[in-house]
Amino acid sequence: MSSDDIDAFTPDSCPTTSGMPMLGLGTWQNTDAQQCAESIQTALESGYRHIDTAQAYENESAVGEGIARAAVDREEVFLATKVWISNLAHGDVLETAKASLDRLGVDYVDLLYVHWPARSYDPDPTLSAFSTLYEEGLIRNVGVSNFLPEQLETALEVCDAPILANQVELHPLLPQSDIRTACEEHDVEVVAYSPLARGDVFEQPEIQAIAEKHGVSEAQVSLAWLREKGITAIPKATGSDHIRDNWRSLALDLETADIDRIDGIDERTRVVDPDFGPWNR
Repeated sequence: MSSDDIDAFTPDSCPTTSGMPMLGLGTWQNTDAQQCAESIQTALESGYRHIDTAQAYENESAVGEGIARAAVDREEVFLATKVWISNLAHGDVLETAKASLDRLGVDYVDLLYVHWPARSYDPDPTLSAFSTLYEEGLIRNVGVSNFLPEQLETALEVCDAPILANQVELHPLLPQSDIRTACEEHDVEVVAYSPLARGDVFEQPEIQAIAEKHGVSEAQVSLAWLREKGITAIPKATGSDHIRDNWRSLALDLETADIDRIDGIDERTRVVDPDFGPWNR
């Protein structure tokens, strides 16, 4: 990596919301330990300061290795992980969250999510464990993921610790207006996973046209659209070219007409749709 690559964009280029950088690196399916660690190191040394993983990704050790290798202080990195649906009983939350910290090689995480409101999730005992971890300083923020508006409201009622964010699939083909409205009403940040719909957004003529107009990639257009909506995005990328291309989306300012054109896309696609998803119950 040349100094020019690193200096092209700085961490200061990335806006934050509630202390959370609005562009991060997702690591789902990045299970090759060496590649994962290299991706994390590349991202951090390119300017990223938000890294997202999960117990279910089975790469927390590699993520921790990448953070340790990077020439970036741990305190500068906003690190998030998630508790899997089989570990959401009160005692299991406490035990497995501490195991996640050990695998990551850190004393705390900046954000710990309930990965899905499914299986062993029970609002009171689950979230009381999260509150305990918050009080002990092992997590800096509580988050939920894949919560529908009514589930978010229940979580806010029972959780003693403040809930920072709801992480959901969100992109131009799944804008999630109801969830965004509920989060805005309760001052909860929205974090978008699969923000490029696993590449499906690249095939949209509207996004292709806007990308051509600005001389940028379709990925940059989609990520800039999310940022304009006040949404944090955590696109997965493993290769250095994609990692840096996504980062350059921070330099793209979409015009109002561009945003309106993307808002007008009619196609709806959900790329993550497990049977236990709350919308399937």
